[in-house]
Amino acid sequence: MLRPLVAILLTFLFHSPPTVARQTVVDLRDSVNSMLAEGRGKVLVFVFVRTDCPISNRYAPVLHEIQKQFGQAAIFRLVFPDKNEPADKIRKYLREYGYEIPAIRDLDHALAKRTMAKVTPEAAVFNAQGELVYHGRIDNLYERIGQARRAATTHELADAIEAASKGVTPRVTSVDGVGCFIADLE
Repeated sequence: MLRPLVAILLTFLFHSPPTVARQTVVDLRDSVNSMLAEGRGKVLVFVFVRTDCPISNRYAPVLHEIQKQFGQAAIFRLVFPDKNEPADKIRKYLREYGYEIPAIRDLDHALAKRTMAKVTPEAAVFNAQGELVYHGRIDNLYERIGQARRAATTHELADAIEAASKGVTPRVTSVDGVGCFIADLE
């Protein structure tokens, strides 16, 4: 089911031997609809992150738990929207934070525009029919930059994935994210 999706859109940053030059450009132009079509039948979860965003970095354990909890019902992808982030830096980041979630690069921001992502970390959830049913923050740990709670009291991303996996619309469909702005977003 995912083979065409992988072939068309995703550069998994782990799979080429170290001595082989890796492809670092993922062209998502005119391909977002193809990706959504290929993922139909499962919930798709995209989480926009940056290697240099401390708020993104702090969410690594939370994202591990969400992926572990919903990995059977959803397809997860980390999305790196910064075209200036070298692939080696992304691979190092994925290793350092122990990510097993496959990563893609959104170099021309086609996916960011489609999902309305403006900051990192921010998430987008598509239902099994390919409809965007949630976009926004992961939870309410951060109310604003520099102001975090001891623990989140709402869990919008997990709630949206759970609802979408049951075939219902999430109770909350959009909440502004708090984090590092995605540069060059028009």
